[in-house]
Amino acid sequence: MNSATLRVLARAAMATTVLLTAAACSDTSPTSPHTTPSASSARQQTPTAGARTTPSDRNTAMDIRVTLDGRPVDASLNDSPAARDFADLLPLTLDLEDFHQTERIADLPRRLTTSGAPEPRAPKAGDLTYYAPWGNLALFYRDGDSADADLLVLGHIDADADLLAGADRITIEAAS
Repeated sequence: MNSATLRVLARAAMATTVLLTAAACSDTSPTSPHTTPSASSARQQTPTAGARTTPSDRNTAMDIRVTLDGRPVDASLNDSPAARDFADLLPLTLDLEDFHQTERIADLPRRLTTSGAPEPRAPKAGDLTYYAPWGNLALFYRDGDSADADLLVLGHIDADADLLAGADRITIEAAS
């Protein structure tokens, strides 16, 4: 098996374990205010380090230069601690691979901070995100199914979904 297949199998196993644990631990009474994670979530549901803050994760702090397979696109990072930590890694050129026909992913050279992360929200097409458990960058070309505390939105890329879906290489630089 290749490494991509092994990662998909490992992710599915983790998601199954989390869902079974959540189902076994949840209160199923009709008056319960708690809900269990969606079965469609393919990600591990574990808390990240650090406190959550309430400011919007859409506040733009920094414009960045992004090229997808050599084609420039407009993009920006938000003002979260993780996005500022990501900006410290720039410039970056990463090879992308497809994950779940929803996002393109790549490994980062090091893990990013997760402290002070905004409240989780479901990713939207064009969102540039960081998945903390694996330390990878994810570029969504389709809207994600649900919010995940381990998925931090770093910013947004304004590009056509087809361009995002087919991208094999991304270059990200600080805008001058």
